[in-house]
Amino acid sequence: MTALPELSGKVALVTGASRGIGYGVAEALLARGDRVAITGRNEDALKEAVDKLGAERVIGIAGKAHDLDHQAEAVARTMEAFGRVDFLVNNAGTNPVFGPIADLDLNVARKVFETNVVSALGFAQKTWHAWQKDNGGAIVNIASVAGVSASPFIGAYGISKAAMINLSLQLAHEFAPTVRVNSIAPAVVKTKFAQALYEGREAEAAAAYPLARLGVPSDIGGAAAFLTSSQSDWITGQTLVVDGGIFLNAGVG
Repeated sequence: MTALPELSGKVALVTGASRGIGYGVAEALLARGDRVAITGRNEDALKEAVDKLGAERVIGIAGKAHDLDHQAEAVARTMEAFGRVDFLVNNAGTNPVFGPIADLDLNVARKVFETNVVSALGFAQKTWHAWQKDNGGAIVNIASVAGVSASPFIGAYGISKAAMINLSLQLAHEFAPTVRVNSIAPAVVKTKFAQALYEGREAEAAAAYPLARLGVPSDIGGAAAFLTSSQSDWITGQTLVVDGGIFLNAGVG
C-alpha cells in the first residue's frame, strides 16, 4: 500500500483473509483507515498477505478456523495489538465435496458445518465477550447465494451457508442493540476457492450475469465496508445479495 489513510480508530478481525474474498475485505477496511487482524491456515500465505497489505496496520494469526484455541488466540492477539475489536468478518469456509447429497459422506458434512458455521459462532462469541458486548460493533458473515436457493452438486456448502444466514439472524436478535449482525451472499467471485466454477469457461459463466461479469473480491469488500460503517447503523439481521444480477434470470420468460 503506497499511501495509508488517516486512522479511523476502528479495528477489524477478518477470518480466512490470506487471499480471495477475505483479502478483498481486509483491503477495503484498511482503505478507510481501520487496523485489521487477518487469519488463515497457511502461515506463509498469511505472512505474504500481511506484507502486501502493510504490516504497519495489519497482523496475521495462522490457524484453522474451527480450532477453539486458534479462535481464542486470534481474538486475544487482536486485543493485544490494537486494544479493541470493533468488527468481525467471518469469511473462513470450506467446500471439499462436489456431488449429490444423496451420496454425501456425513463426516464430510460435519467438517463443512464445523468450518463454515460453528467456527463463525465461536468467533462471534469470543469477540462479543472480549470487546463488543460493552463497546458495540458489527459482525458480517460471508454466506453465499447457495444459501438462499438450491445449489446442485454443492448441497453441503449451500446448506451450511443457509445455516450461516440464520446464525446471523439469531446473533442480530441476541446481540442487539449493542452489535449489528448481517450477512453477505455473493454469487461466483473470481477466487481460487471458486475457480472450479469458471476455470476455462469464464466468458460463458459471465454471460449468465446481467452485469456481464463475475464478481471480484473488491465487490464483496465494498459491501462489507458498508455493513460495518455508520452508513448502515439502522441495518441488522439482513442478507445483502451481491450477485451481479444473476437472480434476475430466475423469473418466468
